[in-house]
Amino acid sequence: MGTSHSQGLAPARKYVRPLPEDTWDSIAARELTQLPAADASGVLQSWNFHVFMRPAPPEDSPRAGNPILPSDIIFLEPPAAAT
Repeated sequence: MGTSHSQGLAPARKYVRPLPEDTWDSIAARELTQLPAADASGVLQSWNFHVFMRPAPPEDSPRAGNPILPSDIIFLEPPAAAT
């Protein structure tokens, strides 16, 4: 028997789908304008460990050095606090 949740689904986190040429810096500059540029990429990476910790493509790859794929979901805000 399943568990009943009377509160429903939690609100979704704000996110974007990256453009083919996007990097952490380009997404941060476009989407996190409220943060200082020096901090924005690091904050974005901390909210997206599922991408940040992915092994980088090989050096001879067209995407060398950039783990972000156009099929990724990049979160633009931190996860909700546990209640």
